[in-house]
Amino acid sequence: MRVFLWLLTLFASAIGLAVLARFNPGNVVFFYPPYRVDLSLNFFIALLTLFIVVLFAIILTARATLNMPGRVSQYRAARQQRESSRALYEALKAFIEGRFGHAEKSANRAALLPENAGLAALIGARAAHRLQQPARRDAWLLQAQEDHQLRTARLMTSIELLAEDNKDSEAALQALSELNAGGIRHIHALRLALRVNQNARNWQEVLRLVRLLDKRKALHPALSRRLRDLSFETLLPAAGHDVESLKSLWASVPAEDRTSPAVAVSAANAFMGLGLQQDAAAILEKALLAQWDARLLRAYRLCAAPESSATLLAQIEHGENWLRERPNDAELSLVLGTLCLKQKLWGKAQRYLKQSLSDASERSTLQEAHLRLAQCHEELNEPEEAAAHYRQCAITILPALNKR
Repeated sequence: MRVFLWLLTLFASAIGLAVLARFNPGNVVFFYPPYRVDLSLNFFIALLTLFIVVLFAIILTARATLNMPGRVSQYRAARQQRESSRALYEALKAFIEGRFGHAEKSANRAALLPENAGLAALIGARAAHRLQQPARRDAWLLQAQEDHQLRTARLMTSIELLAEDNKDSEAALQALSELNAGGIRHIHALRLALRVNQNARNWQEVLRLVRLLDKRKALHPALSRRLRDLSFETLLPAAGHDVESLKSLWASVPAEDRTSPAVAVSAANAFMGLGLQQDAAAILEKALLAQWDARLLRAYRLCAAPESSATLLAQIEHGENWLRERPNDAELSLVLGTLCLKQKLWGKAQRYLKQSLSDASERSTLQEAHLRLAQCHEELNEPEEAAAHYRQCAITILPALNKR
């Protein structure tokens, strides 16, 4: 319908122009002495129209010619952007698929476009890290610094890769400090900070980060417990050089951590190293009330108070109360036998040590019980019985020596 109307309009216009041209008697004269040119008005209009059309065509051609370099440049830029975006997609896809070599090659192509260079560099850094190429990884990370909009992403990537590498703790700590300066405190950043400080053996900072993650319930309880134990197992012996430092550190330990067997044993050993057996025993007794553990009993056996003292008698009383609740505990019987031996209660010592021998299943417990019985018989001037227990003690050692 539109085509029909357009043709009808064109036909009507042609008829109108023909009628006007037929009844147009005018003419146009161009006079330049001694020359004169006479043209009909219709012919002049036709010439003028043709001139305008030709002039317009020349202008459009010239304009198109002048704009050609810009259009070519735009075309090339658009093609480069398409190719770079496709390469970035391929790099990310290859990295997720585990084809790290292909991912790095695609990242090289994607980095040719400045807009994609930063993201391509981060993908390339991760791929190079998986290929165990630290030099290429660091080169990629250095390239990523040029894109300031990816500062946080670059720092997170640097910290994660350096923490996994565990060879340059100083660089990881520096990147972590730069990240913290930007106020980044989300859970993944805290987890990375925990790993970096654990690798760097910054146990005070590890404790702080574990508490933060525990508040957000972002750390498995078993892992949290293990990290706290590791921290205190290092910090407590380090503070064992003087009494005030050790007591100050122990006072700062949360109540729930004091009853952990690993922490309590470390603290008891530190206090015993300073000659504070009574403090060590008190720590272990509280821990045993919260959780019964053989490690605590072994440490308790070593922190016996001086003989003929009220503290030693109190320790024996504690042990006997525990034994009523756990009559078949070989480690507890060994503890009581050792304490009675120090208190010179020979009859009780022999009874508890023999009970330990009958209930023991571990070689170390058997060895210790035979050794203590041998010492008891020596004190009682019974050399034959002492020699027999010494032989049994040596027999329990032999399998361990043969394994070596």
